Amino acid sequence: MDPVATLFFQSPWIECLNQAQRQRTLESLFARSYTAGEVICRKGDISNVWIGIAEGLIRLGIESKSGKQLSLATGIPPGSWFGEGSLLKKEQRKYNVVALRKSTIVFMPETIFFELLNESFAFNRFLLIQINERLGQFIGNMEHDRLLSPEEKVAQSLATMFNKLLYPNVENKLKITQEELGNLAGVSRQRVNQALQRLQEEGILAVNYGEISILDMDALRAFEQ
Repeated sequence: MDPVATLFFQSPWIECLNQAQRQRTLESLFARSYTAGEVICRKGDISNVWIGIAEGLIRLGIESKSGKQLSLATGIPPGSWFGEGSLLKKEQRKYNVVALRKSTIVFMPETIFFELLNESFAFNRFLLIQINERLGQFIGNMEHDRLLSPEEKVAQSLATMFNKLLYPNVENKLKITQEELGNLAGVSRQRVNQALQRLQEEGILAVNYGEISILDMDALRAFEQ
């Protein structure tokens, strides 16, 4: 199955659509591939698509004039959709969308998005829940950036990637490198390594090459130094 169809049939909001809406939506979707570090959408671009992740890992963030990076969300893994807020407001995008690794991105044109919005009460409800979850995550990220230690930032960046409402296809095992995790948490690779060692010693997670398995999700979310 091609990446577009795979993502479509794995997306939880498909249950909100009738057969005719499913067919029309699937036919409208299109995909593009991006290399690591490539910008998918730039701050200031007009928001005219809903964006899904078929393969890879991406980051939403902004950059100050001095070059400081601020992540607005944790890494967004495959199976996820985002950008509905900017699309609903029909405004310029307020953040950059960057591929952290080779990624396949699926786009839903705004015409189809708004047709589903107008036709399906269940689709509206799905978006309302997702927007509420996203808002809570953004507020948490602001707190993490200002108040937490580097090690706590790593733990919370990991924990927020296991939100089943936003990232439905993520299990307790995540394919991510220390460099990618550092980019998301806004800390050095050395700090990531130290944090992962600490979390592993406490039995919260297990680290393998390019992969992290969460052993105690509650302890990861509550981790403090």
